[in-house]
Amino acid sequence: MGNKLLSRLTNSAKPVDLSRRGFLVSMTAAGVAFGFPRASLAAMDPAAADGIPVAPTGETFEPSLWYWIDSEGKVNVNIIRAEMGQHVGTAIARILADELEVAWENVNITHVDTAEKWGLMVTGGSWSVWQSWPVYRQAGAAGRVALIEAAAEKWGVDPSTCTAREGTITDGTNSITYAELVSDGLTRSFTEDELKALPLKPHSELRLVGKDVTALDIGTKTNGQAIYGLDAKIDGMVYGVPLLPPTRLGSSVTSVDDSAAKDVKGYLQTLTLNDPSGTVPGWVVVLGETLMAAKWASQAISVEWDAGETAGVSEADINARSRELIGDASAGAILHTETPDTTSAFDGAANVIEAEYTTQTVLHFQLEPVNATAFQNQDGIWEIHTGNQWQSLILPTLSSALDTPADKIVMRTYMLGGGFGRRLNGDYTVPAALASKAIGGKPVKLVFFREDDAQFDSPRSPSVQKLRMAFDVNQQVVGMEHHAAAGWPTGVVVPSFMPKGVNGEPYDPFAIDGADHWYSVGAHQVRAISNDLANQTFRPGWLRSVGPGWTNFAVESFMDEAAHQIKTDPLEFRLQHLKAQGYNAGSAPNAVGGASRQANVLQKVAEMSGYGSTDLPADTAIGIATTFGQSRSMPTWTAGAVKLHIDRKTGEIDVQKMWLAFDCGTVVDPDSARAQCEGAALWGLSMALYEGTLIKDGNVADRNLGTYTPLRMIDTPDMEIAFVDSTEVPVGLGEPGTTVIAPAIANAIYSAVGVRMRQLPIRPDDILSAING
Repeated sequence: MGNKLLSRLTNSAKPVDLSRRGFLVSMTAAGVAFGFPRASLAAMDPAAADGIPVAPTGETFEPSLWYWIDSEGKVNVNIIRAEMGQHVGTAIARILADELEVAWENVNITHVDTAEKWGLMVTGGSWSVWQSWPVYRQAGAAGRVALIEAAAEKWGVDPSTCTAREGTITDGTNSITYAELVSDGLTRSFTEDELKALPLKPHSELRLVGKDVTALDIGTKTNGQAIYGLDAKIDGMVYGVPLLPPTRLGSSVTSVDDSAAKDVKGYLQTLTLNDPSGTVPGWVVVLGETLMAAKWASQAISVEWDAGETAGVSEADINARSRELIGDASAGAILHTETPDTTSAFDGAANVIEAEYTTQTVLHFQLEPVNATAFQNQDGIWEIHTGNQWQSLILPTLSSALDTPADKIVMRTYMLGGGFGRRLNGDYTVPAALASKAIGGKPVKLVFFREDDAQFDSPRSPSVQKLRMAFDVNQQVVGMEHHAAAGWPTGVVVPSFMPKGVNGEPYDPFAIDGADHWYSVGAHQVRAISNDLANQTFRPGWLRSVGPGWTNFAVESFMDEAAHQIKTDPLEFRLQHLKAQGYNAGSAPNAVGGASRQANVLQKVAEMSGYGSTDLPADTAIGIATTFGQSRSMPTWTAGAVKLHIDRKTGEIDVQKMWLAFDCGTVVDPDSARAQCEGAALWGLSMALYEGTLIKDGNVADRNLGTYTPLRMIDTPDMEIAFVDSTEVPVGLGEPGTTVIAPAIANAIYSAVGVRMRQLPIRPDDILSAING
């Protein structure tokens, strides 16, 4: 971080002597004796080397809270979404700029800090562009209309005779720039109804949406000047590292011996946290003048805990509990489908198939370990400096932990060195805030080393799923059931987000989305079951693709099994059942076309890959799958095909090429869309073949990348990605590509060597065992 930013972010009048002796001597009942920092700079401009948001010049016009225009014609767009490599600010800003009619080179973005006026601040679920599309189009149109009206009034002409283009308005005779109009002073407000009635540009006239433009944050990301949470510096700051209890929940500290740590230069103090929110029970934080002083001291400190009840829990125990719950017909919530009662379909079936699918625990391992810097500024406001995906979620928890009103807490925005869903759960901010409170509100920068980050992760829960399908005497599908048990992230962290099923029971949509598919299968029952033992053992988290990462693996593997059961080509079987009728007809605005659009991408990927070709080497095959990530309420129609070869002697899998086709409606940001889909597909490959840990003694077994081995660059196959041209509403692209790869691989393995793999990850030893029977 440069000196300029440091001077702006830090603010004590004089430097503070933070020697260990000075620190300890100055401790009082009220905290540390040095003064509180002043309020630090708000917000973050990812395009600026120092992160400082651009300031307006002269007069400004703010048609809505989402942006301002200044007297030089510069436009600054406020972004509430977290930037973690996906260029979300660029995508959203171009939606507004296109509708506003300004030149791209005059657009800046600011990622804002928390404030009630922004509403729900969350970046996940592939929601960002989808939810922003109508809001920012209306906001841009409001500015364009207001500026045109001002120009028309100035000239005494009808506004309908005026047009706007790249920041200039003309009526054919006169012309005036936005900058000039703003300089003259301009006010105009719109009611909610007026905003909805504003004329939006027809799709054919969009000149930024869907076109290649320079990302507004690419420069600092590539030259090392981008500012992440780990770069935060506050004057007078001390460093903290955690000592984690033996269980995620239920542990308590019985003793702390830091006598050996007192010989470590720069060691300050060891804190036993008291957390009223229950987020980090049994936690100890070690403070040091430097990060490494805190780390080295922590290795010399002895802590004894009373372990929680889950200290002996294993992954096998969790899966056994899932099977027990699936076997209890009264457990869980039954989702709303067209015909959820499958009793008669299965009672009268001529043929029934069923299968069980399992997936292991998966860790995030985002590049930047979680971290947070916390302090209370001189105005009494608690400041939390960190990268976070769901600020609105963690603020109430911080309020409880600090025993402070939520409006006295602000989260400062930084870029995220990877999120992938881990930073949706802002639990890592709580111990930083509590450590700061324990020393009187002075700045504490809490940093998790990789092993701590993994142990404290909110992993994707292991899952067990049982699927059944019923056929009549003519081999027609008449019923299907999908029972899925796993830990529920939403159920644990934000149960208010859970809808209720037809039986009145609440369910976590992020643990079952995808099971409520668009295939026409007659009676269709989907049952979502919360694994209470998983929820007690760790904090289940949202990981890129969330539930569809396991539900789609099961659905698309099972569709292949069903096709082979009745001796039908798997592609044809799927197409026969992807009919845009009844429940699967689709609806405006998000799912126009319904199942027919999913059938279209499936046919497209089959053509791209040459699926069905018999001209392939021995033990080589192409498998297909299709999904609609992320959910029925926001379907991104997706299809994938994978070509692979199996070595029968070793079980090794050589993935040679992957093809993906997407219909995401309007493609807003082509370059980022492709990058999102490539990254998603590669993560799907990684989770299919390489990623997975186990719960052992109440914790994850793998805590660094020596034993947890995600996809390496050398194993990355060729990819071909295609997007369907569309003028429909844009939907999400961050996660759908993740969900088709695993089932396509499992289906290809079956076609190549005749063994059916029903667990993730798929290891060579598993294949070898299956081949050898």
